[in-house]
Amino acid sequence: MNSSLSDLQADFDRLQKKLVPLWKSIERFNQDPQTIVVVPSMSIDAIDSGAVMQAYEERFLFLLLLLRQPRARLIYVTSQTILPSIIDYYLDLLPGVIPSHARQRLFLPSPMDGSVRPLSDKLLDRPRLIQRIRSLIMDPDRAHLVPFNTTNREKELALRLGIPMYGADPNFFPLGTKSGSRKIFMDEGVPYPLGRENITSEDELFKAIVDMRVAKPCIEQVMVKLNEGVSGEGNAVIDLRGLPSLFVKSTLEERLRGMKFELQGITYDSYMKKLQERKGVVEERIVGEEFRSPSVQLRITPLGKVELLSTHDQILGGPTGQSYLGCVFPADTAYASLITQAAAKVGRRLAKEGVIGRFALDFVVVRAKDGKWEPYAIEINLRKGGTTHPFLTLQFLTDGTYNPETGIFTAPNGQQKFFVASDHVESPHYRTLTPDDLFDIVVRHNLHFDQTLQTGVVFHMMSALGELGRTGLTAVGNSHEDAKATYDRALAVLEEETRAG
Repeated sequence: MNSSLSDLQADFDRLQKKLVPLWKSIERFNQDPQTIVVVPSMSIDAIDSGAVMQAYEERFLFLLLLLRQPRARLIYVTSQTILPSIIDYYLDLLPGVIPSHARQRLFLPSPMDGSVRPLSDKLLDRPRLIQRIRSLIMDPDRAHLVPFNTTNREKELALRLGIPMYGADPNFFPLGTKSGSRKIFMDEGVPYPLGRENITSEDELFKAIVDMRVAKPCIEQVMVKLNEGVSGEGNAVIDLRGLPSLFVKSTLEERLRGMKFELQGITYDSYMKKLQERKGVVEERIVGEEFRSPSVQLRITPLGKVELLSTHDQILGGPTGQSYLGCVFPADTAYASLITQAAAKVGRRLAKEGVIGRFALDFVVVRAKDGKWEPYAIEINLRKGGTTHPFLTLQFLTDGTYNPETGIFTAPNGQQKFFVASDHVESPHYRTLTPDDLFDIVVRHNLHFDQTLQTGVVFHMMSALGELGRTGLTAVGNSHEDAKATYDRALAVLEEETRAG
């Protein structure tokens, strides 16, 4: 590291130390003044339109619920201006708060830039806007930055704003890659699929697959994954069925070139170029008659404490079944404790490395012949993810807690809570709706979240309705069946209303 980079790192480390005295006021509702700067910037290849970018940036508007803290100020930055009615929708969800009081403590600066570039880049290009955000921070010693993912962009933004960042230092990025994840699983004794990491070429990929097939002749499919990839967008499947146990390269070349990509528009040559640039892994595709894809969410506090926050069963789709569409909470109790125990090992390792912030571990589980579930760790996501916003929405609205030992979430009144959530509630018919139309439908059909019963539907990503015909929702119920029924009813109502309209 050269001297200037070393100095910047020292400056950043000094900033990060401010999180320690702030921690209690950051995570607990109290009377302490603080400023939370939310910059939901995303660095994802698969986002190819400004409308999608804006929708994902608005996905974390549940953080407006932090305004329940009466002396908290929230600065929420998005690429384009958020509709006032969407802001009103979230403020009206605040239990025990006067919306007008909360509104005075909410600031919504925007670069008014609808391009697909990451939001942090847009801010770094606009020193006047950064200065305006700085001017809204009452006390830099009682403020912090909340990003979506943490790259060097967000690190520079924290330095420019003069406030610490609640998230993993980008220096830890290698730990969260596909290759880095496998190394940690191996080190910590966490079960993971047979495979090979740090693949950079077709030759290395071929050799790894040959070695895997020798070690385990029954392998029928393998997954190739780029080290950097979100929601399955860097994944591809190679079918080995029908190949002899020993095969030559020419036999495998046809299968390699026939690999199925999760992201549309990818070619074999373009994928191999990315593999060379980013490196990747190849591993056995775990399959079974009973197969699930759960995840565990954790956080490491600035004090180094590992907290097991929640488990979810992921809803996956896409060409090869690797794209994240939504989740069910909590995960099945038959295996929730198994994956939580494995995740705790990884959490302790990351805490020892110095990582802070929220992150998630993805697993697959299959039921063995003896009826027991077998878990395999798949990857570490050192960032917020698709399960972060629905869980925190539930937590903020109910003040409930998740017990990692039982795998159950309970509200203060003793009622267990469950939800089904998706970022992909979409139909061409929904393009006829504005957010205000959606609110009208929700109220008329009694879908709105009921604070008394603590059940109902909370919507997100509403700005994507007009252009993309897409929104997201979290359906909260008092059982898995209740949450699913509420979710299904919401979809049925939207379909009926938009077809009729």
